Amino acid sequence: MTKEIQNQTKEKMIKAVENLQSNLNALRAGRANPAMLDRIVVDYYGTPTPVNQMASISAPEPRMLTVQPWDQSALSLIEKAIMNSDLGLNPSNDGKVIRLSIPQLTEERRKELCKIAEKEGENSKVAVRNIRRNAIHDLKAAQKNGELTEDSLKDFEDEIQKLTNEYVKEIDNKVKAKEKEITTI
Repeated sequence: MTKEIQNQTKEKMIKAVENLQSNLNALRAGRANPAMLDRIVVDYYGTPTPVNQMASISAPEPRMLTVQPWDQSALSLIEKAIMNSDLGLNPSNDGKVIRLSIPQLTEERRKELCKIAEKEGENSKVAVRNIRRNAIHDLKAAQKNGELTEDSLKDFEDEIQKLTNEYVKEIDNKVKAKEKEITTI
């Protein structure tokens, strides 16, 4: 039971860090990255569909993305969704492919992106701490039911705290790396 709680806690913390990484990948850091378009959703025949599920996205150059839809009739829908997004990109299409030129970031936008990255990191840390709190609550409930001794409860709490510290440190490292990427481009 207690090892199960520990394993579930670790899995949840790993998912929180993976979620942070995907959110950070979606931040535009001045370099073309196909993950930038992951959050863009197109109303495709009445169904909200992510762009990456209806087109191939590639970065042929450091400052250029190309979007090639599998269904050519969706070209204008994808173009409109990109224009309406918060990315600030102006798509141009030649009837077959949408080209997105990634402009150089301004200093103001860099600072704004760093703040967004910090906020994402804080949200992830809160999620990890909530996971820790829930795990400790479950361990205390197990101790009340007589499944754990007080000493083993303390040992498991220490293990959960070590896991928490490890993943908070990993979150900090990912946010610092993203901020460095944003400021050095």
